[in-house]
Amino acid sequence: MAKNQLEFKGYALVDPARFTDLEVTTIEPKTFTADDVEIAITHCGVCGSDVHTLKQGWGESKLPLIVGHEIVGHAVRVGENVRDIKVGQRVGVGAKIGSCMQCRQCKEGLENYCPKGISTYNSVYPDGIVTQGGYSTAIRAHQQFVFPIPDGIESRYAASMLCGGLTVFSPLVTNGTGPGKKVGIVGIGGLGHYAVLFAKALGAEVWAFTHSPNKMEDAKKLGADHVVDTNKEDFAKPHALSLDLIVSTMDATPQLPIKQFLSMLYVHGRFVTVGIPDKDQPLPTLHAFDLVPNGCYIGGSAIGCKKECMQMLKLAADKDIKPWIEELPMKDAKKALEGVADNKVRYRYVLTQDLA
Repeated sequence: MAKNQLEFKGYALVDPARFTDLEVTTIEPKTFTADDVEIAITHCGVCGSDVHTLKQGWGESKLPLIVGHEIVGHAVRVGENVRDIKVGQRVGVGAKIGSCMQCRQCKEGLENYCPKGISTYNSVYPDGIVTQGGYSTAIRAHQQFVFPIPDGIESRYAASMLCGGLTVFSPLVTNGTGPGKKVGIVGIGGLGHYAVLFAKALGAEVWAFTHSPNKMEDAKKLGADHVVDTNKEDFAKPHALSLDLIVSTMDATPQLPIKQFLSMLYVHGRFVTVGIPDKDQPLPTLHAFDLVPNGCYIGGSAIGCKKECMQMLKLAADKDIKPWIEELPMKDAKKALEGVADNKVRYRYVLTQDLA
């Protein structure tokens, strides 16, 4: 076990009225335990969740707060109970950093659904320490939430897979995406571009649905077999009863034409939403008549478990999957956050370490 030499500090929110003006702040890490891995951070993706949290869209932040949950770095300290990670190994952390490890979900490998799950930032450990994210020099995490990064994936590409990628990969594999399946992806953004990449890599026939005409060509380059402009009236009619699965990545749900999307599902097809808007933006109202004609299902998905993450990383390495990213030093987090908030990013920002 290597002795800890890291200084824990990062770019923190101190004033919610200035959500992009982050200040370098020293942070207190969790108490290190036998199940923990300490990581020196080299890269951190910028997620839409970071913007929602910094802008207080999901509730009040615990200040000062460092966001970021698409973390890649090197293990510098490993607890004695840790099984599959060694000091010096390249590893990552996603949107969860701990769970009870005792409930049915945890015991069945569904730790991402643990009722006592601990988020990577803006959450609280049992000892009262506030969790701080990856716009920082270092982090400690329980081994179940630390993912070895395959040699075939560069750190800059792996980073945003650990939330943005996993969030769409999990519902794709959970719902049987593969050869012979027809899968629709709603929204070509940070999540949606990953969904197209992974659905295609898994062997499905992929439909991309976008209301942004300037993204239609991007969707084709990402691998979509068909691209549909949702601005067109009755865009869904030609595709009625044709899709096995639709994954919606939109987080602007009040204007989501959900009834039209449901009409495109084949019998017992599934519509899964992974985009989570601010608390005051509910899904559009539905009637039972919208569900009965094809017996369709509506559901959600929460990130993904470690088993799914390792499956995703292996697929990305085997298929040489590369997200579309722009790299910036961490000190330029303001630019990245503004780009995400204004929907100008194509399609993920990745921050590189400049404090360590």
